[in-house]
Amino acid sequence: MATITLITGSTLGGAEYVADHLADMLSEAGHQTDIVNQADLSALDPDGIWLLICSTHGAGEFPDNIQPFVIQLREEQPSLQQLKYGVIAIGDSSYDTFCQAGKDLDQLLQDCGAHRLGERLEIDVQRDPVPEDPAEMWLETWLPFLS
Repeated sequence: MATITLITGSTLGGAEYVADHLADMLSEAGHQTDIVNQADLSALDPDGIWLLICSTHGAGEFPDNIQPFVIQLREEQPSLQQLKYGVIAIGDSSYDTFCQAGKDLDQLLQDCGAHRLGERLEIDVQRDPVPEDPAEMWLETWLPFLS
């Protein structure tokens, strides 16, 4: 089974709740998980599987806890050609920057050569006030990529 590192970008805790819930589900499916709420590029396995769960803050900005990680990716532009990842973006569709942080993070990883597994999930808190619910349904479609 796979080892998945869940990396959160969260302002109010929503992404962390989703990560906790999905980590439990992944563990039940036989995978090992590690949740990282203050990601440091040098401490992460670039040959592993990352699941990034990121909310959008303000006018399309990254939450404070993931900004240093994003800066590292932008400045170092590491080769992540062995990395496989998934993205869950959380946002509010009443803003024109809906899920922008998750979209930008997805693009940044692709620019570093990483390979996304499956489609990016964009959760609208206007429609899904409990983001764990759509994340759980998405995870069922993502699990086959791990084998």
